[in-house]
Amino acid sequence: MKTFNYAFAGIYVVFALLQINDPDPYIWIPIYAVVALTCFLNARGKFDALSHWGIIAFSTIYAIKLLIETDGVMDWFNKYNAENLVQSMKATKPWIENSREFGGLLIILLTTAINLITQSRVGTKK
Repeated sequence: MKTFNYAFAGIYVVFALLQINDPDPYIWIPIYAVVALTCFLNARGKFDALSHWGIIAFSTIYAIKLLIETDGVMDWFNKYNAENLVQSMKATKPWIENSREFGGLLIILLTTAINLITQSRVGTKK
């Protein structure tokens, strides 16, 4: 898990840096930075279940918002026929931006859940 966490800490730092030109970097840079820090601390053996549950709660609520809002993921799928999300790196359409952000939250949820599950199992063996 140490390699997993160092790798994802680096990946999330890159994700945060890529948000500099995003329409809302003030939201996404801190999100990715917090998750990068959490992965880094996990790799260093400083697991904190509360921070993981906080990230999961925040990401789940934000993902649901992006899923159901106007020009969100459901509109991208239903109204806009699941238009290509990678047609250009500059998202000029809100449903593309919201769908990409939803994907970022799913990645965050997945890595955080993996850490929470694996660390909980390690903690029960001691």
